[in-house]
Amino acid sequence: MLVAAGVCPCPPLLVPQVASGAAAELDAARVACTDALGVLAAARPDRLVVVGPAGESGSGPYPQGARGSFRGFGVDLDVRLGQGQAAESERELPPSLAVAAWLLERTGWADAPIEGLGVEESLTPERCTEVGRAIGARADRVALLVMGDASACRTLKAPGYLDERAAPFDAQVARALGTADVAALKALDVELAYELKVSGRAPWQVLAGAAEGVNLAGALLYDDAPYGVGYLVAAWS
Repeated sequence: MLVAAGVCPCPPLLVPQVASGAAAELDAARVACTDALGVLAAARPDRLVVVGPAGESGSGPYPQGARGSFRGFGVDLDVRLGQGQAAESERELPPSLAVAAWLLERTGWADAPIEGLGVEESLTPERCTEVGRAIGARADRVALLVMGDASACRTLKAPGYLDERAAPFDAQVARALGTADVAALKALDVELAYELKVSGRAPWQVLAGAAEGVNLAGALLYDDAPYGVGYLVAAWS
């Protein structure tokens, strides 16, 4: 059963070495992510499942100890998803799960075993819900760390340029995450999310499936768009 969830954005810029001189601009987001992870630890889960968006080649499960790096972003920095060593043949973590691994290392997570799941951004809401239900049934006390960004179209300099639909969409998501509104997350418009370059839609709907019938309370910890991309942090417990 799902006992807690943390929702965090997944830009590599969260990692100060990647952000370099602009690192301070996301200090508040990092603090909020740390607070969300604290909620997960306080729930005393038996297992932590980290879910994040991934391309087709990066989708699927990742074991504890799976490796990731930020070399693709010009930084010689390696991370692991929890303690331990995965087999040398294991795939490297997709960027979203590498950011999650960095957050977990930064906060010294040692509260429960970890596993990762890369979710294709094209996954249907129905399939997302099924995946979430299966995760919720995986242990007596499951916690979820859900990675994903909101729209990338909030300003003229945003990756997707300015789209007037972006701010209302992000506000809708912020309300749903801040109130643990499972129905609202399930109802997110897939096509609109794609057009607004929302990477978090599928992971959020996985969360909705895991949280069915659990009645968790939500809190929105961060809501901003410092680079024209919506970054949201929330905690459910």
